[in-house]
Amino acid sequence: MSYDFSNKIALITGSGRGVGKATALHLARLGADIVINYLRKRAAAEETAREIEALGRRVLVVKADIGEPDNIERLFAEIDQHFGGLDILVNNAASGYARPILEQKVKGWDWTMNINARAALFASQQAVRLMQKRGGGVIVNISSMGSMRTLPDYAVIGASKAALEAVTRYCAVEFARHNIVVNAVSPGIIDTDALDYFRLGRDVMVQGAIERTPAGRIVTAQDVANLVAFLCSPEANMIRGQVIVIDGGYTIAVT
Repeated sequence: MSYDFSNKIALITGSGRGVGKATALHLARLGADIVINYLRKRAAAEETAREIEALGRRVLVVKADIGEPDNIERLFAEIDQHFGGLDILVNNAASGYARPILEQKVKGWDWTMNINARAALFASQQAVRLMQKRGGGVIVNISSMGSMRTLPDYAVIGASKAALEAVTRYCAVEFARHNIVVNAVSPGIIDTDALDYFRLGRDVMVQGAIERTPAGRIVTAQDVANLVAFLCSPEANMIRGQVIVIDGGYTIAVT
C-alpha cells in the first residue's frame, strides 16, 4: 500500500545512514519534505539530502547532538524557522556502549540513556509545539528487541530501549489530546554498521539471525521504513502506544 505524505514535514534523527536514511528516503518518495539530522558523518547526511532533492522534495540538514538538550532545542528552532511546523518525528538516532555489565562505567550508562531514551522524550516535547501548528502529527520511536530479550553485551543499550518504550506509552496517552499518535517499532537484527561494535562480529551475528528467522532472511532497513510509513498513515490512527515487532519471527521461534 502506498501513502500520500505530500505537504508533510518529517524529521528523522540519525538519518544519514542505515534505518534512518532508508526511512527518510521512503517518506520522501511518498511526498514528504525531510529534515535530516546527523552528528558526525556530514558527508553521509549530505548524500542522503542530495538523493531526497533528486526526488523533488525539500530538505533541511541539521547537525545536532540529540544527547544534549540545548542541541535538541536548536534543532527544532531551525525546523520551525525553515518549515514553520512539523508533522512526523522519527526518533531513530541511537548509540551505546556494547560490553558486559562488569565492564560498564557510569559514563557509558549516561551516554546511552541520554541518546536512546532521554533525547526521545525531549525531542517529542519539542515536536508537540510544532505539530500543534499543523493540527497534529505522528511520532515513531525506533526501539530494539534487546528491550525485552537479553543479547550479548547489550545490557545498557537494552535498558535504554526499554526506557524508550515506556516513554512511548506515556507520550501516546498524554499527546492524544493534541491529535498526536505515538508508537514504537522494534526491529530484529539488521545488517548495518552498528553490528561492527559487537564482540561476536557482524558476519556471525547476521548468519546466526538468518538461521533462526522463520521468514528465511533478516529484516532490512527498508522493511522498517515501510512499517514506519504505515504507522504515520491515517490507517494507523487507532494504534497508540504500541511497540510493533518486525523481525520475521526471530523472537518467537524456539530453537
